[in-house]
Amino acid sequence: DFINNMTHEFKTPLATISLAVDALRNNKVIEDRTRMDYFSGIIKEENKRMNKQVETILQAALLDRNEVQLNLKKLHAHELIDSALNNIYLQIEEKKGKIDINYAATKDELMVDDVHFTNLVSNLLDNAVKYSQDNLQIKLSTYNTANHFYIKIEDNGIGMNKETVSRIFEKFYRAHTGNLHNVKGFGLGLSYVKTMVNAHHGSIKAESVPGKGTIFTTSIPLFK
Repeated sequence: DFINNMTHEFKTPLATISLAVDALRNNKVIEDRTRMDYFSGIIKEENKRMNKQVETILQAALLDRNEVQLNLKKLHAHELIDSALNNIYLQIEEKKGKIDINYAATKDELMVDDVHFTNLVSNLLDNAVKYSQDNLQIKLSTYNTANHFYIKIEDNGIGMNKETVSRIFEKFYRAHTGNLHNVKGFGLGLSYVKTMVNAHHGSIKAESVPGKGTIFTTSIPLFK
């Protein structure tokens, strides 16, 4: 379980670092100091993220024994979501995709663990990219009810049937991906997301139509 978790959690930052290194080798980028700083900054941030992931994986190893200790702080969710988005932009660009962002929530103060909260958002975004088709389009929006903060992530990917939707949060469950041979992993991402949402006293639901896309809606209690 430890090896599988580590493999999954390191895959996204490693892919981003690889794309950034390729960009740094481009002659046009080499001649542009601003772009050089941008891509080297991505590598630095992803390196920091991987160091945080080491701690995250060690925490995940404690989940099964109910010994995980969340480092809860009063934080602004939109800032943490921005951090997760920074980690995924390069992969979206690589697929020539688009992402629309709408922060409609007027209240975003939550009691959360910054590492785990950012990771769960990153996992959902990574999932949207991983199971995409041509013309990748992601919509990320936030909104409030009286006592909760909601994050909605929609994609136009391959979608899931009802059985897959009912089992998607199970540990090690992998959906059949047809001809998507580039989709790898161990079925731990959404299990981790579900565990972390529960640990923050929130809820998450998935809605999907095969061939049309998937919507994940996550709810976390507002700080009172």
